[in-house]
Amino acid sequence: MSAKASPANWYHWLWISVAVVALDLASKAWVVAHFREGEMLPVTGFFSLILAYNTGVAFSMGAGDHGWQRWVFAAIAVVASAFLTWMLRRGGSRALMWGLALILGGAVGNLWDRVTQGRVTDFLLLHYAGWSWPAFNVADSAITVGAALLILDSFRDRPGKQAHAGGPSQ
Repeated sequence: MSAKASPANWYHWLWISVAVVALDLASKAWVVAHFREGEMLPVTGFFSLILAYNTGVAFSMGAGDHGWQRWVFAAIAVVASAFLTWMLRRGGSRALMWGLALILGGAVGNLWDRVTQGRVTDFLLLHYAGWSWPAFNVADSAITVGAALLILDSFRDRPGKQAHAGGPSQ
């Protein structure tokens, strides 16, 4: 079995993206239906569910601005999604394709929130001893795992790539 995904059936990878979007939107809808904004439900000593909204980007950067960020961040997500789809069409290693598909699904999930609500719904909260990571969602998780896969894929050996250990070969 080849470790490379064929560009001929690139659209199969879109189903992973669709699954991420579906899981993201369904989980957000569930939390919105069962929680009030700011309400928190401890699940473990380090993990809670909480309903939070983010009008900014990662770590709520830009959240205090006056509305411009909604459309700028949406436009960036549309351009990124088009680029990711183009990359999927090119094919590549399975790790690359998984990474691209996960990032695409996460980008579209958060884009949906941003366009329809003007903010992204977050509900997963990691915390410990008074410290907490900013709340996030399924889309954010998919983007993070996808980015990790792209980083791992960048370290793999590629056919035709020569390893140089300290200088030009003789």
